[in-house]
Amino acid sequence: MAQLELRDLSKRYGEHYAVRSVSLDVADGEFLVLLGPSGCGKTTTLRMIAGFVEPSGGSARIGGVDVTYLPPWRRNTGMVFQSYALFPHMTVAENVAFGLEMRKLDKSETAARSAEALRLVRLEGYSERLPRQLSGGQQQRVALARALAIRPDVLLLDEPLSNLDAKLREEVRIEIRELQRQLGLTTVMVTHDQEEALTVADRLVVMADGEIRQIGSQRDLYERPADRFVAGFVGRSTFLDGHVAAPDAFETAGGLRLASLTQGISGPASLALRPERLTLGPTNALDNRLPGRVEFVSYLGAVLELHVRLSPADRVVVQMPNRGDAAVPKVGDAVEVGWPREAGLVFAGQGNPAIERENQNVEA
Repeated sequence: MAQLELRDLSKRYGEHYAVRSVSLDVADGEFLVLLGPSGCGKTTTLRMIAGFVEPSGGSARIGGVDVTYLPPWRRNTGMVFQSYALFPHMTVAENVAFGLEMRKLDKSETAARSAEALRLVRLEGYSERLPRQLSGGQQQRVALARALAIRPDVLLLDEPLSNLDAKLREEVRIEIRELQRQLGLTTVMVTHDQEEALTVADRLVVMADGEIRQIGSQRDLYERPADRFVAGFVGRSTFLDGHVAAPDAFETAGGLRLASLTQGISGPASLALRPERLTLGPTNALDNRLPGRVEFVSYLGAVLELHVRLSPADRVVVQMPNRGDAAVPKVGDAVEVGWPREAGLVFAGQGNPAIERENQNVEA
C-alpha cells in the first residue's frame, strides 16, 4: 500500500493529446475512480500508472518513488484488465501464481500466497479448474486474485465489471469495495458507468478530452458540478438553453422567465435541472410554477419518468416516486411543473445536446 502522486502527466500521439497535464494525489488506502466517456483519457492515464504506456511528459510516484519510466514489473502494481486476460491453458491456481513465479518466489511462498488470494475472493475450491469452466463473475475474481497475490502497492482496475451482466455487476462491485476496505488497498479504477463509480469511490475524477474537469466526493460532483459537462455526466440533468436576464432570473430560448440563482453569470447560459428536484401538481410554495403537457411517460419500477413540454423550445424531465395505484399523468395531459430557484444550476455558455445525450446514455 502506498500513496500515488501524478504531476502534469501527459500522453501525446503526434499533435493529439490523449491525456493533458493530469495532476492528482491518491492517499494510502483510498479508492479513487476515473470517470468519463469513451475517449476521455482515463484508460490511458491508468496505463501510464501501470507502466504499459510511456508518458510524453510529467511524472508518477508510488510511495514517494519516481516510477515514471520504470517497466511494469518494477512498479509493484496489480492490474485487473477489462477482458481479465487469463491464460486459457492454465488452471486457476496457475493463473494466480503467475505473477509470483515471475518474481521468482519459492514454491512454498507462491502456493501460500495463491491460496490466500483465492480465499479472499471466495474461490478456494476452484484452483484446478480452467478459465473456460468458470462463469464470467468467477473469471473476474480469478483476475482479481492474481492482482492481489503479489501484494501490490497500488491496485489498478480497468473497467473490471463491463463484461458482466447488470445483476452480477452490482454484486461484484460491492465485493470489490468490501475487499478493498478490508485490505486497505490504494486503488484506482477506470469506468464510464456513473452508478458503478458512485457506489465504490471515496473520490471521483471526472475527465473529458484528456483533461480533469472536476475532482471530489459523490456529493460534491452531484450537488456542486463545476461545469455543464459534469452536471450532465454525473447524475441526470435537463438543460434549458437561454440567457441570464437579471441577477435572479434566467430566460429560456422559449421565452420562459425563471427564478434562478445565476451566480454572477451574464449573457448566454444554460440552466440544469435534476429530474427528482422537480414536482408535479399545483403548489404556491415553489419559486417556479409552469404549465406544461406530458409528451412521454416511462415506467422505471421505483420511479416514473415524465417528459413535459413547457414551450415549443423547452422540455423538462420529471421523476416521481411510484406509489402503486396512485394516478399517473398520461401522454397529452396538462400538468403544472414546479421547482425552487435553488434547484436550478446556471452555467455560462450553451452545450451540444447531442453529445450530452450520448454521454448520459453510455452503458457499461
